[in-house]
Amino acid sequence: MLADRGRDDVEVRSGGIAPYARDTSLVSLDARFVLRDHGVEIPAETKSCDLKQHAEHFVWADLIVAMTEEQKQMLAGFPTAAETPAVTLRELAGGQGDIDDPAGRGADFYSARGDEIHQCLERVLERFD
Repeated sequence: MLADRGRDDVEVRSGGIAPYARDTSLVSLDARFVLRDHGVEIPAETKSCDLKQHAEHFVWADLIVAMTEEQKQMLAGFPTAAETPAVTLRELAGGQGDIDDPAGRGADFYSARGDEIHQCLERVLERFD
């Protein structure tokens, strides 16, 4: 979505913060299918990043975008994230509320969350164009 708008000056990274986040596991098939449906192909060897084990990843960030208010609150436990603004994706899109984690909830729930995230990202990009 950024590339389509000629925004090569923005780098996006992803990591998990939930208690069940696992480091170096493969991205779930449900997540891959949803990403593919939205035109995002990720390399087969892409692995997850558990931010509880790699808090150094917060250092490079100018903004941290979480899916839930609870995740935002969890960031307070990371000194490397303390100085970085954090918002939920819905807040960044001009709304409020959480985007529920689809982990373990089936393909339809994944798809609905993917659509929800895509809509929020469209609103974010429209606001900042």
